[in-house]
Amino acid sequence: MSSTTSAPVTRGTTPRALNLALAAWVFAITFWAWNLIGPLAVRYAEDMGLSASQKALLIATPVLVGALGRIPVGALTDRLGGRRMLSALCFLSVVPVLLVMWAGSAGSYALLLAFAFLLGVAGTSFAAGIPFVNAWYEPARRGFATGVFGIGMGGTALSSFFTPRFVGWFGYVPAHLTVAAALAVTGVAVLLLARDAPAWRPNPESVLPKLRAASRLAVTWQMSFLYAVAFGGFVAFSTYLPTYLKDVYDFDLAGAGTRTAGFAIAAVVARPLGGILSDRVHPKTIVLISLGGAAVSAVLMALQPAPEVPAGLVSISMAFFLGLGSGGVFAWVARRVPADRVGAVTGVVGAAGGLGGYFPPLVMGATYDAEAQSYTVGLTLLVATALVAFAFTLWRLPREARQAP
Repeated sequence: MSSTTSAPVTRGTTPRALNLALAAWVFAITFWAWNLIGPLAVRYAEDMGLSASQKALLIATPVLVGALGRIPVGALTDRLGGRRMLSALCFLSVVPVLLVMWAGSAGSYALLLAFAFLLGVAGTSFAAGIPFVNAWYEPARRGFATGVFGIGMGGTALSSFFTPRFVGWFGYVPAHLTVAAALAVTGVAVLLLARDAPAWRPNPESVLPKLRAASRLAVTWQMSFLYAVAFGGFVAFSTYLPTYLKDVYDFDLAGAGTRTAGFAIAAVVARPLGGILSDRVHPKTIVLISLGGAAVSAVLMALQPAPEVPAGLVSISMAFFLGLGSGGVFAWVARRVPADRVGAVTGVVGAAGGLGGYFPPLVMGATYDAEAQSYTVGLTLLVATALVAFAFTLWRLPREARQAP
């Protein structure tokens, strides 16, 4: 039976750099699509008369499918290859973008919620991209590779900044058509330009046995928990922050989107840094710094610092620490997971990260104190979760030796 090997391509850097760049762009454009609803949630709420809980459910729904869908996508990537999976996900994502456009134009909350569920397919690209770029790099450089690939989560920044502006400049329908066209063009570009690593071999096992094998690895569940906190926190904030800023600071749609884009950019910068530092130090150290910093940032955020500078600095620090931890966790995955299981484990860990981003918006919506314009309860729960993850990492996870190249 053939299997994936970890042997990297060493002759030159251009082919792998091109493939890394293409994968990062797929990650970015699909994450833009995945986050189409969050920046417009305030508009939907006003147009359809939605309650805080209804609005939170609408924001969180794409996250659910984007999370759970990563499990089969990761396993299928081991079998079919990253090139085919990344291009297919671009094309598949076009459909729900157009359906969300139609539902929003019709003013139907029920349809919008149903199609938001389908929109989650765009969030599964992460599980195809990680094994794709992982196969191009030797173990000592995989923290760098997965970190640079993680820059693609800046698609949430693109969505937060440009989506409300596109709606203002071009109109609601043309804005969605633009995103759909970008997805289609990207899918074609991947088919024409991307290549699976020469060392990559398909793993012919069926999906269920691979998932069962991944589930038997302790590292799968350890990294799933940490990624649910780090990346889940990023997803939750990047999707819900426009609503948070409107409720707490009364920013308009464009203003909230601009500030949310700044939050996402800080995380995007920090993620590759987390991977690079993990190569040089150790992922455990980076993850501990991330969790401690996120806990402190959440405490400061609960105090509702004044705009612009104090509140902005607190938000940026939160994003930085969550991005740092996201990069650190996947650098740890690359060290500890057998090469032919990376796709399956990535799918499970990625799903945990997405699920980590699904529940906080629901909690934030349910615990929002409208009279005080406060999210203190939700932020307190984040502090507690980060501290539990910090203790777990410090005392329960070993600091294993570096893999040989």
